[in-house]
Amino acid sequence: MGAAGTLWLQEPRPVMAQRLVLRQLLSLTPRTLLPQGQPMLPGPLAARARPAPHGRAFSTSSGCRSTFNVQDGSDFQDRVVNNPKPVVVDFHAQWCGPCKILGPRLEKMVAKQEGKVLMAKVDIDDHTDLAIEYEVSAVPTVLAMKNGDVVDKFVGIKDEDQLEAFLKKLIGA
Repeated sequence: MGAAGTLWLQEPRPVMAQRLVLRQLLSLTPRTLLPQGQPMLPGPLAARARPAPHGRAFSTSSGCRSTFNVQDGSDFQDRVVNNPKPVVVDFHAQWCGPCKILGPRLEKMVAKQEGKVLMAKVDIDDHTDLAIEYEVSAVPTVLAMKNGDVVDKFVGIKDEDQLEAFLKKLIGA
């Protein structure tokens, strides 16, 4: 663990490349991988494991509409880079203790801004390509984006006052 509660990623590039290939393979639709009518899993698990017909199996509650999980590169492009509103991008990982502390704290502060800013959550294990593109070398890393450009950034945990200042600077920037 590094300074300020930051976990450093020490993953070699070949492993990252393997994850990208694996993710691309897993993103193929069941129709491309299996013959028509063949269940994805044998037995009783097959009925429960079918993907949502829209390809996205998540939902957002009415209280969290300002926060969303990035699904893929094109989703990031549409909802973050091309968004007219400022967007806070939280690069995190499931295994990261500091991320589990910062994430809810940041979501709460974004919700207080009443729609003036949005929050995109990017799991670096699922979206290694985005982490590489935005030079994320430790988690949590939070970017402030406006009109598709990174205008501010921090790494590690921040308290509520620091997060509020970060968001106000983004909204006013």
